[in-house]
Amino acid sequence: MTSQAALRIAPVRASVSEAEWQARLDLAACYRLCDQYGMSDMVYTHITARVPDSPRGEGGHFLINPNGMLFSEITASSLLKVTLEGEVLYRPDLPYGLHPAGFTIHSAIYRARPDAMAAMHTHTIAGMAVSALKCGLLPLTQTATRFYGRIAYHDFRGPERDPGERDLLAQSIGARNYCILRNHGLLTLGESVPETFIAMWGMERACQAQLQAMACNTELNLPPDEVVAKSCAMYDPPNSRRYGLLEWPGLMRKLDLADPSWRD
Repeated sequence: MTSQAALRIAPVRASVSEAEWQARLDLAACYRLCDQYGMSDMVYTHITARVPDSPRGEGGHFLINPNGMLFSEITASSLLKVTLEGEVLYRPDLPYGLHPAGFTIHSAIYRARPDAMAAMHTHTIAGMAVSALKCGLLPLTQTATRFYGRIAYHDFRGPERDPGERDLLAQSIGARNYCILRNHGLLTLGESVPETFIAMWGMERACQAQLQAMACNTELNLPPDEVVAKSCAMYDPPNSRRYGLLEWPGLMRKLDLADPSWRD
């Protein structure tokens, strides 16, 4: 039995635009991948995608998980569609609504960043641990230099459930696509769902490597500043490809082999 059948979710493909359906497919895949790669936190974090053919201003809409579904249960038809003011335009016939913190964080991004088409927030052990370090993410590995110097930091003031937090979060993020929410977790955004997921996957691995190196209780081998600068520059466009596009088709095949119900 598929997840959709088990939860009795009516399919929505016939009632949404092609652009929205594609966004739903990509976002549902991202939830499943987040779970498969060990980055989910039961029902407590959130990934979103802007509805592409909605306005990119105050009238815009975005897709988000119903607060109560496991990431491994998410399907394309199960996603909520909400406005930037918090009105739920569509939700499946389930007793799950909009997560207040999810709305606050993601509406802040879409209000402030017209270029952002997706955003992903995690509470992984490695991400939370690095978020609690004053040093933040260090340029200890090649993977880390993809993000080092490009990360925004946002101070913790309690769970982001107050809509008044949106302007402060937007100010912290600015024009950057990677953010460490101090004492909280990680946040990535991008021009597509694939780009946003691959960024989170890379930042998560950089955090894991840093923590394992720091746990060895021996002196860290930080590369010289000029090497760090050279490595960081190699990830600047046009020196680097746009991440996510090459990886995404293979990840879709991986999901289809495991359980194609995410496409429902």
